[in-house]
Amino acid sequence: MADTVREIERKYEADKTTQLPDLAGVDAIAAVAEAGTEDLDAVYYDTPGLCLAAEGITLRRRTGGKDAGWHLKLPVAPGVRDEVRAPLSDTPPPELTALLRSRLLDRELVPVVRLHTHRTVQVLQDAQGAPLAEIAVDAVRARRAAAPAGGKKAKPAPAKARWHEIEVELAGDGDPGLLDAVGRKLTAAGVRPASAASKLARALDETGLRSEATAGHGDGPDGRPAEGATKGSGKGSGKGGAAGAGKRGDTAGDVVLRYAREQVRAIIELDPAVRRDLPDSVHRMRVATRRLRSAFRSYTKVLDRAVTLPIGTELKWLAAELGVERDREVLTERLRSGLAGVPRELRLGPVDARLRIWSERRRAGARDQLLAVLDGPRYLSLLKTLYALLEAPPLRPAAARPAPEVVAKAVLKDYRRLARRTDAALAAPAGQQRDEALHGARKAAKRTRYAAEAARPALGRPAKKFAKRTKRVQQVLGDHQDSVVARAALRELATQAQQAGEAGFTFGLLHGREEALAADRERALPDVWRKASRRKHRAALRP
Repeated sequence: MADTVREIERKYEADKTTQLPDLAGVDAIAAVAEAGTEDLDAVYYDTPGLCLAAEGITLRRRTGGKDAGWHLKLPVAPGVRDEVRAPLSDTPPPELTALLRSRLLDRELVPVVRLHTHRTVQVLQDAQGAPLAEIAVDAVRARRAAAPAGGKKAKPAPAKARWHEIEVELAGDGDPGLLDAVGRKLTAAGVRPASAASKLARALDETGLRSEATAGHGDGPDGRPAEGATKGSGKGSGKGGAAGAGKRGDTAGDVVLRYAREQVRAIIELDPAVRRDLPDSVHRMRVATRRLRSAFRSYTKVLDRAVTLPIGTELKWLAAELGVERDREVLTERLRSGLAGVPRELRLGPVDARLRIWSERRRAGARDQLLAVLDGPRYLSLLKTLYALLEAPPLRPAAARPAPEVVAKAVLKDYRRLARRTDAALAAPAGQQRDEALHGARKAAKRTRYAAEAARPALGRPAKKFAKRTKRVQQVLGDHQDSVVARAALRELATQAQQAGEAGFTFGLLHGREEALAADRERALPDVWRKASRRKHRAALRP
């Protein structure tokens, strides 16, 4: 099994004459202890086109030192990476390569650089002798790695490079402010921050591998560098809004493709987080799939629907698969919260245990199914299709027109659809028919909100406000739908309890509370909709 550690560090330039200043007394550092030397031998793997390096990701096999093994480093923030470790083996471990699938697709990993590092380590300790950080002076030798068996022939004289550097790495869950204080002391002693983000980045530059990969053949799905397909103005958070502000003169194609790239990048970057079961990762990836599919449906004047329709179908499938686990999480938390609000004397029978067993059974199946989906051929095909779509987008004539007029019409069209569904839901008879109509209105509200978020770089503040008001409508409708789903689960739990000879009273009590909540949401909807649907809000969108 792979282990994960959070790596927070700073790097500095050095040479063979560099002397470290005395760091005792800096911040909480009370003493500096010598920890000896290490000789590390690491081979770094990537695709021939260096698609991992382009993303700031490193995969290496390292021997020597206290943490020999395979290390996969995934960027979290500047100077912060998650290092996922696996035991030594001859080939890259499947548990690590699975985390790279959304970047690698089905391309081969090959050794690209080999680094030998002679490391001298000091431990920075607090007054009790506990480690605060490690500071290492590294003498590094880099050379191109030999080509794998059956691969391309190695160069007769591989390029080499040598340098010295200093690394300061925080211990455990320490305060990053310590690294800042150490950095100021080093800078005052004449030590400069490193120009390269990592040893691998420097090795690729100094051995010429990066320039060759850029100038040579790419390794994207269609022969071009894979990283180019998803580079855009956003960072792939999957959040809507002004990520990647628009520029004067942007076309409708510029705006819509920028938004699409943000969502594709979110799917790609969240893939390893979902596999690692990180908090909220499933939800965020699901939202990205929905935003992208919604953009395809809203902006049919910009992107050819004949091309995006089958992609949207696959995105809907992926969202549904992600939703199995996400919906379980949300529903379980809702039911647990409801139980917590029930007085102890009204909790008849083992209701907490019944809910826990019900949730765990669903989680085991949902988690296994989701991982099977991410490892399956259908998901891989979808990823390839998304890369290809952004490399050669199916733009329609309206994509060349000024963005404001095109995107405003799309948002208002979605609004009219929302208005029709909301009016129909408010007029529907109480019961299942109204529940279904309100759920349809909720989906229309979400689509309208996403369309407005995508349009924000072109329409500015009015689009932001419009999305915010539409979100309020969506939230009221969402609360109602969550209550519908919760009541179905409570009926199932009550039935299971009854079959086991347990009291179903408590689940019935919660069912009644959910009914009351849904009725409250239905009463609130007309006023929320009236405020969101004022004519002046729509008029503000028109360029």
